Amino acid sequence: MIYHLGRYRRVLGTDNNPKPLRVAHQRGHEARLAPAEEMPFPDQSFDLVAAWDVIEHCEDDLLALRQSYRVCSPGGFLALTVPAFGWPWSANDESNKHHHRYAKSELHEKLKSVGFTPWRTTYNNFFIFPLAFLRILWERLSGRKPQLKAPDTDEEAYQVEMEPALPLLNTVLTGVGWLEAALLRFLTLPFGTPIICTAQKVKVVDSSMGR
Repeated sequence: MIYHLGRYRRVLGTDNNPKPLRVAHQRGHEARLAPAEEMPFPDQSFDLVAAWDVIEHCEDDLLALRQSYRVCSPGGFLALTVPAFGWPWSANDESNKHHHRYAKSELHEKLKSVGFTPWRTTYNNFFIFPLAFLRILWERLSGRKPQLKAPDTDEEAYQVEMEPALPLLNTVLTGVGWLEAALLRFLTLPFGTPIICTAQKVKVVDSSMGR
């Protein structure tokens, strides 16, 4: 994502796992080793804080959001994605060491509690959602829960995430992604597997100005 965001402005990445940092450095990107709950940056450092599939991995997600608010400049934005709805909790969440899944209203309340104002919220993977729903329904009705071993270390978790998808599957999912990206220019999707949310750190207006 550093590569894609770098088309617009200078980007500084962080991760709590040294392996993706090595990959970023090999590609010439700026990135530092740091947890989301304790970012080593001065207050109001960034116009945009991007946390994609991050806070659900934090035991204290509010602390991660407070840190995002602290390093975000007044008028700046937070962009984040989180897994949607509580009921689809599955072995996949456990394998990926998720602590939480989110309802849209709950996410908004947490953002507001740290000072952000939700700006736009939508779901993603709208076309994939029915397949995910049927898979989870089958698992629960059949009682056949897949035996997915949770990675013992962050290094193992990263290795699992980096395993390539089958070429045909990757092509199909890429096409679905482009279609949804086009739709999101004009409408908000009513459901999906993750939530995409942007929120703003509203500037504080000095009431004495203009007097």
